[in-house]
Amino acid sequence: MDYQNSIVDRLGTPEALAAAVDAVGAARERGIPVVFVRVAFRPGAPEVAASNKMFGGMRERMGAQAADATEVHPAFALRDDDLVVTKLRVSAFAGSDLEVLLRGLDVRDLVLCGIATSGVVLSTLRQAADLDFGLTVLADACSDGDDEVHRVLLEKVFPRQAEVVSTADWVASLA
Repeated sequence: MDYQNSIVDRLGTPEALAAAVDAVGAARERGIPVVFVRVAFRPGAPEVAASNKMFGGMRERMGAQAADATEVHPAFALRDDDLVVTKLRVSAFAGSDLEVLLRGLDVRDLVLCGIATSGVVLSTLRQAADLDFGLTVLADACSDGDDEVHRVLLEKVFPRQAEVVSTADWVASLA
């Protein structure tokens, strides 16, 4: 989630990107649907209210981003059978058709990773848990601008609602 050019450039790490690419490769090899989630707005970002504390201050910048800023990072070599969902807020479910898509695919379990752990991963995990999805978080395929918040979420908060594992352990569990 949010493994898009502008966010990877600002908040990503090479290690998290590599782990996420490995996870996507393993899912593709096993026929597991891959869904990329990105945040994007119309030119001028009219979807963003000035009162929105997170996005309001960035409205002008987000509405005038380069065309490829919100595209899925090229490290994933997007394929025709990959699904791309566009969201309008922090959670992958907010302003998107993600829930309808997952229900249509008869998905009951989600494997989450993304940038940032304290943003899209936290918000999506909480909403997905409330929607009764089984959840796994790939710890090494998540990154955050605050190392301590990242650690606390992965070690103390997420385990209450999800299995938190490394990408290598998740891939090994698929065998």
